Amino acid sequence: MKPNLIKIFKFIEDKTGKKLNSKQSFRLKLFHDPSSMTKEELDIKGDLILSNTQIKSLPDNLKVGGSLYLDGSKIESLPDGLTVGGDLDLNGSKIQSLPNGLTVKGNLDLFDTLIKSLPNDLRVRGSLYLDYSKIKLLRNDLTVKGNLGLSGSKIESLPNDLTVGGYLDLENTPISKKYTKEEIKKMVPKVKGSIYI
Repeated sequence: MKPNLIKIFKFIEDKTGKKLNSKQSFRLKLFHDPSSMTKEELDIKGDLILSNTQIKSLPDNLKVGGSLYLDGSKIESLPDGLTVGGDLDLNGSKIQSLPNGLTVKGNLDLFDTLIKSLPNDLRVRGSLYLDYSKIKLLRNDLTVKGNLGLSGSKIESLPNDLTVGGYLDLENTPISKKYTKEEIKKMVPKVKGSIYI
């Protein structure tokens, strides 16, 4: 096994308490450049798939060039300084909050999570899926370049300056029971796609 893979396998072994071998990937797929690694950060060039694993934490300043899949994992918090070059999937995870400085260059999937709010400096370049999450309010000046999924969430109001490049899904929310589609369109005029209630 290459030295760069040994480091990430050791990290997983330390966190899970289970011994891995080169044939056990834990659905872990990564392409790591060891020349870019320092003690302060771990730079993974491709995808990091930790779905449904027992791992509970990640190192600070982790950079994932591809997508990071933590759906169904035991991860309870994300590290400071996390950058994800593709999608970040936290669907059904135990995460309750997002760290400041989180950058996601693809889609951010927070479907069925315990997250109640978004950090002020969150940057998502793709779609944002908050369906069936505990979120009640969105921060002012939120811009989502793709779709914004809020169906089944606890969302109670929308900021006037909300910008959505794709669709806005508000099905089965307190807002959809309170307002008509036309009223919502007036509330959030910067939604370019369809609005679903």
